[in-house]
Amino acid sequence: MYLLDTNVISELRQGKPHQSAAVRVWAAGVPAGQLYLSAISVLELEKGVMLLERRTPPQGSALRAWLGATVRAFEGRVLPFTGNTAALCAALHIPDPRPERDAMIAASALEHRMTLVTRNTSDFANMGLQVLDPFAG
Repeated sequence: MYLLDTNVISELRQGKPHQSAAVRVWAAGVPAGQLYLSAISVLELEKGVMLLERRTPPQGSALRAWLGATVRAFEGRVLPFTGNTAALCAALHIPDPRPERDAMIAASALEHRMTLVTRNTSDFANMGLQVLDPFAG
């Protein structure tokens, strides 16, 4: 099972300029039922879409449609941030604080024993989880 970081699900958006062929090939080789999102990634995507809707309404509208379709496609495969996830997340900040959302996504992967799929492998170093960089090919 794989938990997709925000940068990976964004890379898979149809029509995205300069898409990584390696990411698309990797994702095509994994059954859809094994791919999950974190509620934290949905938050990050939602925030980005809202900002673009304000700044450039036509582009924002297109991304809104993509995000809606993506959330529907992942129905039942969006991991919530629960009390248990919060406890795991808190432990990731001791003794060294980490970026909040990265730790929240990492805690979700740890809780569900999933491999985190991200381009930003160094952001998740030494957190005790399996990390895969599909951009590396």
